[in-house]
Amino acid sequence: MTRTRFAWGAAVLLTTALAAAPALADTPAPKIDTGDTAWMLASTALVLMMTIPGLALFYAGMVRKKNLLATMMQSFTVCCLVTVAWMVAGYSIAFTNGTPYFGDLSRFFLNGIADNWNKPFSLGGSISSATQTTIPETVYMMFQMTFAIITPALITGAFADRMKFSALCVFMTLWSLFVYSPIAHWVWSATGWLGAGVLGLPGAADFAGGTVVHINAGIAGLMCALVLGRRVGFGQDNMAPYNVSYAVIGASLLWVGWFGFNAGSAVGANGRAGMAMAVTQIATAAAALAWAFAEWSAKGKPSVLGAASGAVAGLVAITPASGFVLPGPALLIGIAAGVGCFWASTSVKHLLGYDDSLDCFGVHGIGGIIGALLTGVFAYGPLTATARAPQGVNIGGIPQFEAQVIAVCSTLVYSGVMTLVILMVTKALVGLRVDEEEEREGLDLVLHGEQIF
Repeated sequence: MTRTRFAWGAAVLLTTALAAAPALADTPAPKIDTGDTAWMLASTALVLMMTIPGLALFYAGMVRKKNLLATMMQSFTVCCLVTVAWMVAGYSIAFTNGTPYFGDLSRFFLNGIADNWNKPFSLGGSISSATQTTIPETVYMMFQMTFAIITPALITGAFADRMKFSALCVFMTLWSLFVYSPIAHWVWSATGWLGAGVLGLPGAADFAGGTVVHINAGIAGLMCALVLGRRVGFGQDNMAPYNVSYAVIGASLLWVGWFGFNAGSAVGANGRAGMAMAVTQIATAAAALAWAFAEWSAKGKPSVLGAASGAVAGLVAITPASGFVLPGPALLIGIAAGVGCFWASTSVKHLLGYDDSLDCFGVHGIGGIIGALLTGVFAYGPLTATARAPQGVNIGGIPQFEAQVIAVCSTLVYSGVMTLVILMVTKALVGLRVDEEEEREGLDLVLHGEQIF
């Protein structure tokens, strides 16, 4: 009887297993989500638009007429240089596992990326998105390329009117590979030491690039301004912007493109992208008003360029927080950025006497620091827990603030020191600055043989 029951039981189990086998075999593999992919393709185009034409027009409108074309050429050339550098090694340094400090170069020359051309791929627990994506790796690589492009392009505002074109080409290529890509790896890679957390603290919360993009570019810009020195005639000659309307158009393109920057960092068309878009708009508007009112109070009139600069400051500050905060804190972040960046770009710069031509450090460095630190204060647990917190805890509060301080300080020190080293290497190879007579004549004619009549 016992043997009979055992036989019947075994038969039932075998039948069940055989019946289940086709179902298991039919379990669908992860697929590309066309909605997510479409949004990321659009976001990639929006972020590229931030550099060309957005940043190109914004910076060109703030320089003198004789340097307008050369300034636009800098943004255009950086786009080309970094595209190639990113394809060759930058992406592999930033987003392959490797060590906590540097990628393993398994994507050198984008080797192996064809394996994921038409299927989802895993980011291995990247802080900025879910572990398993629903987009092809080529799309993610291109999206991150646009971040790699705009970051060094931002630096050009600090040394406007005086760097050699040959020096620009050498410096930007080296900086992209040895400063931007490693810091992106630290914060956004699965194995990055800042993203994974240090000293028992949670990982750095940088949704779309407060440390990686803005603090990084800001401190690099300050180092460039200090090493190259002041422009000829600084403090004596009239250096008023040639065409403020260009700058406003450029700032407006930056504003629109920034929705791809922040909402695109959700790596999908989802609720987090929607919240990131909402808080980006709110913080930007608040910062533009805060800068305008601060300038109105200090100087008697709110300038058009000031309002545009305030909007950019708000965009910068909300960038690290955009996927982690709610609308109320976004308003406060925007106000803090508008007032703080106005103070840094006027009073502090005047007090210290450095010539950061277009306020790269005052807007991007200070705005990035404000946003990164306030992210640690205002991060909303239920929102942030949807795609990060590798230790299984929500973020926000003292531990997260401490982690943000470490990330900010690490970026300032590494980027500052490495920028100085790369400037010295560039100087030894090709020199850094045009001579005084060339600078007086204007870079458009001297460097490119063209001018605006």
